[in-house]
Amino acid sequence: MLDARGMTAIIRAASAHDFLALVPTLAGFRPERSLLCIVFSGNRSVGVLRHDLPLAEVDHDRLVAAVIGTICRIVDIDAIVPVIYTDARFADNGGMPERALLELVADRAGQAGFVVRDALCQAADGWSSLLDPDAPAMGHPLVLIESSAAVNDVPDGDRIAAGDRPGAGLPPANPARAASVAAALAEFRDLPSLEGAMSELGRDADPVELVETLIARPRRRPVDARRLAWFVHLASRPPFRDAMMLQIAFGRMVGELAHEVSHAPHDTAAAEIAAADLDHDDRGHAERADLDEVLARLIMGRSMLRPDRARVERALAVLGDAIAHAPAAGRSGSLCIAGWLAWTQGRGSVAGAFLDSALECDPAHSMSSLLAEYIGSGALPEWVFVRPERTDEHHGAISGP
Repeated sequence: MLDARGMTAIIRAASAHDFLALVPTLAGFRPERSLLCIVFSGNRSVGVLRHDLPLAEVDHDRLVAAVIGTICRIVDIDAIVPVIYTDARFADNGGMPERALLELVADRAGQAGFVVRDALCQAADGWSSLLDPDAPAMGHPLVLIESSAAVNDVPDGDRIAAGDRPGAGLPPANPARAASVAAALAEFRDLPSLEGAMSELGRDADPVELVETLIARPRRRPVDARRLAWFVHLASRPPFRDAMMLQIAFGRMVGELAHEVSHAPHDTAAAEIAAADLDHDDRGHAERADLDEVLARLIMGRSMLRPDRARVERALAVLGDAIAHAPAAGRSGSLCIAGWLAWTQGRGSVAGAFLDSALECDPAHSMSSLLAEYIGSGALPEWVFVRPERTDEHHGAISGP
């Protein structure tokens, strides 16, 4: 999963332990039991590719082939730093844990033409570099990472707290606001009162107008509880959910088109993903005249049309508010939208966490299940492999180690 996180400053890592101290800032969370590949274009970090550590050595070759294949698709990448995070210990292994996997990644990356600037392992009791012949067999102490001064240059808004994990950044819930959202949701579910409830929303009763009201421009104040509840209510209905998330990413016109085809009595996008058998092969040689299929391909990331990042970020903020204040039983649709939106920005780990939460709330939520399997298989939207325009680049960079 490719995790790309915008930063607001250029930060330089003078040493390997400084670099390790800054990796959570790049990823947006603190990795655990993961293989990360930080990819570079020149001295600018472009993103972080993350995979779970394989359970068995027999799976190493397949994983590394997938990782290097993905990196080869990213435009203008010339260097990488693979990092393994493991809860194993140097002391228990008699040396670096997961050394064979790290060596395989470094070797394959070099064969593919990438400069391997370093190859690091951070274990439960120490860290080390594969490329440092003088590294102690039992690793360097973790305190070097924990006390690194490099993080002092990270702006406060970009710093990662000790317990931050993918998808854990929901705002704290306000009990009174949560009660108001729950009351409005109950009213919306009560069909005899639905017309009256909608009349109070005015033009925002229309899903297209609602989305534009919520995310078209930066908000100066929180969304009122009733509109937040109406969004959560619509997100729980598959045709509205799919159309709204497409509108958020690609604009009002796409949303209107999506709503035109959303009256079909089936979950179109989920059906398309299921029919794809989670196959990443490009089957788009024939023209796709059917609008329904075109929209499904957008959901699956089979397009070079790049989502509007500013709209997506504003929507994720609104969704965080909605998820935090909605009853658990009503969160799945909103979590599903948040997961897909995170994925459109290359944040696969965050997307997976949102989708896992959706399935915890409703194990039968079919779209979350299909997206979790699709994204978990390593699928990435085609647009993430093309460098964005200068105004949309990640402004932060880490050079080094």
